[in-house]
Amino acid sequence: MQEFYKKSLLVLIALLVVDALIAILFIFLSQPTYTLSPWLRDGVRWEAVTTADSAQDGTSTSKLRKSGPGMLSFDYRLTKVGKYPFAGARFMAKDAKGNLATVDLRKYDTITFVARCTPADPMLLGMTVFDDKISVPGQFLTYRSPGTYFSCNEHGVPVSLDIRRLTMPGWWFSVMKLPLASRDYKLDKVAQFSFGSTLQAHFDTDVRVEISNIKLRGHDYRYIAALIVILLAGWILFGVWFFRTHTRTLAASLNAKLKKDLPLVAYRQLTVAPYRDEEKASVLKFIATNYTNPELDLESVVAGTGANRNKVNDVLKTELGMTFTGYLNKLRLTEAARLLTEKNAATVAEIAYSVGYANVSYFNRLFKEEYGCTPKTFRTMAPASIAGRGLFEQAATEKVGSA
Repeated sequence: MQEFYKKSLLVLIALLVVDALIAILFIFLSQPTYTLSPWLRDGVRWEAVTTADSAQDGTSTSKLRKSGPGMLSFDYRLTKVGKYPFAGARFMAKDAKGNLATVDLRKYDTITFVARCTPADPMLLGMTVFDDKISVPGQFLTYRSPGTYFSCNEHGVPVSLDIRRLTMPGWWFSVMKLPLASRDYKLDKVAQFSFGSTLQAHFDTDVRVEISNIKLRGHDYRYIAALIVILLAGWILFGVWFFRTHTRTLAASLNAKLKKDLPLVAYRQLTVAPYRDEEKASVLKFIATNYTNPELDLESVVAGTGANRNKVNDVLKTELGMTFTGYLNKLRLTEAARLLTEKNAATVAEIAYSVGYANVSYFNRLFKEEYGCTPKTFRTMAPASIAGRGLFEQAATEKVGSA
């Protein structure tokens, strides 16, 4: 059984390691990320361009600096000339040929980035989303343009925004002649992300902006569900394997134990003939005959055989390698094992009393120490092993010498 428990421990450790690795992988997969990269990904790249209020006769300016994947750096100067002063930069989705494109971002719900501005200014994040019912391809004014504000300063502000809960600007509904209640938008056809000034920005001041570590993040709960199923399946399989292997191992262990104990079964006839020392034979036979007596002790053996204490201990040590108590318990427990396999109607308590134990709890403890399982478990396991009734019947018919 020790080997089984060692093997089970190794399997358990391996299962825990595999579960941990699978959990790490699936949790990672359940939190997809997306970077606005100038390189092609799934046939689309994000191109950084500047934007300003020149279309409304404004004189605000914006100039890009060197940017990389997930990063937008630009300088702008806001003036009050135009009706709606604005300056900034944006990422535009384009296909491999440089044509305008849209990207399905429905599996993402958050955009994160670090906003650094000198001097500090509040800024606006905007999205441009194509609406199949009202948008005209290439005419961004007809696209839905939800947005929100965020802080920006010289030290860098970590920003996290829910892109599913941005606000549509009121002026857009007036231009498109749509009811204000029509504020819903989808993320299946996103065309642009823009970062720009607000009406609270510094006017006639050169502002340097760096938006870095731009990432879209999402939650795909299908991987969490799959992880739960996989983990449950793994533990169920481990449980089934452990139960079945434990059952087989315990049966084999009982089989080996019973075979080993055959020479000591209480009902095997012990005779004087094999021993030239009659006193030695008398000691062994007396114990084998009276072991079911709850009052049997070393003094009883001395009194019943006429041998002194040293002789009794010497006989048991020399012939069996046991002490008196060890041999007595061996006889009683082996007989109890036989009775458990042959007398299904007898209770454990009845069997304990019949082999010389007045205390059932003490009997149960000794039995478990001897056979590695409780008497009740033994009763269910032993008949299934080849060491059940057959071995005891074989032992009962054997004779050691003749009287």
